[in-house]
Amino acid sequence: MKLEIYYLKRIRFLSLLGLILMICTNALSQTSRPNIIFIMSDDHATSAISAYGSHLTEVFKTPNIDRLANEGVKLENCFVTNAICTPSRATILTGKYSHKNGVYTLLGKIRDQENVASVLQQNDYMTTVIGKWHLHTEPYGFDDFDVLPGQGKYYNPKFKNKAKLKRSFKLDRGEQYEGYSTDIIGDKAVNWMKNRAADKPFFLMCHFKAPHRPWDPAPRYKDFLKDVKVPEPFNLHDDNSGQGKWAQSAFNKIGKDMQAFDIGTEIPEGLTGEELTSFKYQHFIKRYLACCKAVDDNVGKLLEYLDESGLAKNTIIIYTSDQGFFLGEHGWYDKRLIYEEGLRMPFVVRYPNVIMANKEVKNLVVNTDFAPTFLDFAGVDIPEDMQGVSLKPILISKKKIKDWRKSVYYRYWMHMTDVGVPAHYGIRTERYKLTYYYGLPLGMRGTARRIDLYNKESGMIKPTPSEWEFFDLKKDPFEMNNLYGNPKYDKVIDELKEQLKTQKNSLGDSDETYPELQKQTAKDW
Repeated sequence: MKLEIYYLKRIRFLSLLGLILMICTNALSQTSRPNIIFIMSDDHATSAISAYGSHLTEVFKTPNIDRLANEGVKLENCFVTNAICTPSRATILTGKYSHKNGVYTLLGKIRDQENVASVLQQNDYMTTVIGKWHLHTEPYGFDDFDVLPGQGKYYNPKFKNKAKLKRSFKLDRGEQYEGYSTDIIGDKAVNWMKNRAADKPFFLMCHFKAPHRPWDPAPRYKDFLKDVKVPEPFNLHDDNSGQGKWAQSAFNKIGKDMQAFDIGTEIPEGLTGEELTSFKYQHFIKRYLACCKAVDDNVGKLLEYLDESGLAKNTIIIYTSDQGFFLGEHGWYDKRLIYEEGLRMPFVVRYPNVIMANKEVKNLVVNTDFAPTFLDFAGVDIPEDMQGVSLKPILISKKKIKDWRKSVYYRYWMHMTDVGVPAHYGIRTERYKLTYYYGLPLGMRGTARRIDLYNKESGMIKPTPSEWEFFDLKKDPFEMNNLYGNPKYDKVIDELKEQLKTQKNSLGDSDETYPELQKQTAKDW
């Protein structure tokens, strides 16, 4: 009898132990899945991140972003597929090109499309987006959101909070907060992590407005670099004669087009030519870098919380920008063009004990790859309609992955009157870049005047030419000499045209110019 009682108690003990182990295993399986923090700024050029190195590095440092690069992986060749804010954000969320997710321009709406957040949400992740959203419709797939209306403001901004919406997302104007946008967003991100449900992994998208135009610095940085002469890019005074006619027509020249409100000071009378360009550049770049400095401060704020909370080891943290930005190269500011400074995105990622520290990856990467990568690390199936590929293999491998894409496809859809950049598409390989500008829509007289296509007598626009550009990036990394038409490269160019055609077809894009997009005016943008 005593023996039976002994065995009965032992069975009960073992059953209870098994139950406890099962509960612990389930809890461990949940918490062992990595948290993912995706930090994205707006218009942050790689040249303004000291980990990447540039002419600015001697006067400007980003120690917190650099820390991510030093403790993780830095992608050297990460590119946007459509260098403008709203389309890039839609691509990052959906893992699809503009012609597949339907967001071609700044007016595009993502609506209730399946995206990386909604897929993670369905797989028991807590999801939130804080900061700049800029997709016009209510964030879908997020348990919480706290986002800026439209572009948002730098000082005393308003936020639309999911729990506090009084009307529809579109109509609600949000709640105003005192302070500087970048700091408020950083604080909100930390507070969300502190108050989240601790029994689930989380996906946090922390999106800063900075350093987007109008480059309003935090009050603490209003005199940032005041007495410093910031180095100029060697081609600040480029007359663009080495580029094609369309590149020469762009309305984003610092000397000609940047206004007093952009640089935060009055422009002295009598300044012309290179002196005027240099004057504007110095004031513009200091305001821009001051905005970047506050972003770096807040990256540090998030890193500090991860360290103090013990979350760092099981958290993937990424820093990127929605596209690149010209900081005086070719005399330009803004983005849009397929040139390297607008095309290249920063991307640094840290995941302790999984991703090697202080590693550089040169494989060609595009922003359609971001969503599949997050899902792959989370152990979640990647939807078949996502067009990107997971970067996990190249991030965790100790050796260079040779079986990888050899080219990237780019298409910019917006015929913009106020910046003079026509729609174009192109292909970028490890060595070469081929671009096709496919013309100017009717009615765009502002751009036509700039490039001498407007007939004053008849009031009509002359036939609008298409144009090709070709650069050998190995010999000409700064894209100073358009070699299209050079007989030496005829064979290479023919091969690239075939590759471009193949890329377009394989991605499901067509030669349509989408005339309904061209009818929109600059005011619409």
